[in-house]
Amino acid sequence: MSIKSSLVKMAINCSPNMAVIWVANKILKGIAELTGFQFDLDTRSIYAQAVLFGETEAIDVWLDDFAIINEEDGSKRFFVNQARSNKPWLNNLFAKIVGKAWKIPAIPQILPYMDLLAELLPPLAKENDEETVAEEITPDEPNSAVSE
Repeated sequence: MSIKSSLVKMAINCSPNMAVIWVANKILKGIAELTGFQFDLDTRSIYAQAVLFGETEAIDVWLDDFAIINEEDGSKRFFVNQARSNKPWLNNLFAKIVGKAWKIPAIPQILPYMDLLAELLPPLAKENDEETVAEEITPDEPNSAVSE
């Protein structure tokens, strides 16, 4: 791990959750209010709780074992191994995206940071050294794996 990624990792781990919630609520004003947040970079787990504007019931979301995968051609893919929510409709959405490696578009504004993100979020090493085979999905290709 490079010094730069080590410093970013330390900053992420030292950031208080309340600061993240405060910033997110400034950005999401009029859309949603983030009421809970936990992020563990080492275990690749995120928990977020939000209340959508005009709604009374919170939405809870858990993401586990996510990574950015480096491809041989230099492109990147985003992979989520597990995701769940307290909302059935959101669980149905997660069922369509979990376990697939989604191609990250080459957006000029974030391109300079993608190698750093990939270094911070490599695939977790499996205890039994088995490789997880993920279906590769490109955003501009129809997903033939999803049955209606």
